[in-house]
Amino acid sequence: MSPVRPSRKQARRDALFVLYQREVTSEPIEVLLAKLRDREGYEPDPFTVHAATGVSLATDELDETLQHYSRDWALSRMAAIERSALRLGLFELQLGATPPEVVVDEAVRLVRRYASDEGGGLVNGILGAVLREMQRDGRAWSAPTGAVEEPEPNEREEAEEAEDDDAEDW
Repeated sequence: MSPVRPSRKQARRDALFVLYQREVTSEPIEVLLAKLRDREGYEPDPFTVHAATGVSLATDELDETLQHYSRDWALSRMAAIERSALRLGLFELQLGATPPEVVVDEAVRLVRRYASDEGGGLVNGILGAVLREMQRDGRAWSAPTGAVEEPEPNEREEAEEAEDDDAEDW
């Protein structure tokens, strides 16, 4: 196993994939994280573990909030990758450890890359509505019930966040 940790972008993508796989297979998060390690050849980043575990523990609470903001579009009608990205994005917004604009942008980017532009628009609309209300109300949201503490940031994170390793997607 490589001792090098993935960038935050890669860790976020890994978390999304684990959450998506859980959605479609119902396998436990621990099993999916082990499969990620075996497939990718590196230990899952603490952010990946934290996000996948936290979202898994708080799925019902996250879904209730997302359903409120998705208006007339039932979460059950959305693609699994979109639901997973929305849950992950909302979880990150609630943690407050990442600038909210980055959270929304990354969720949209991932859905556009792995689903569709239309899905990206849906994710942007829902997470954008959540963010606008948070900013309007001056609310500082706490992590959902059962979530674990935010891991320490990756040392390479700032430098790698500045690089857009997915430039072809833009």
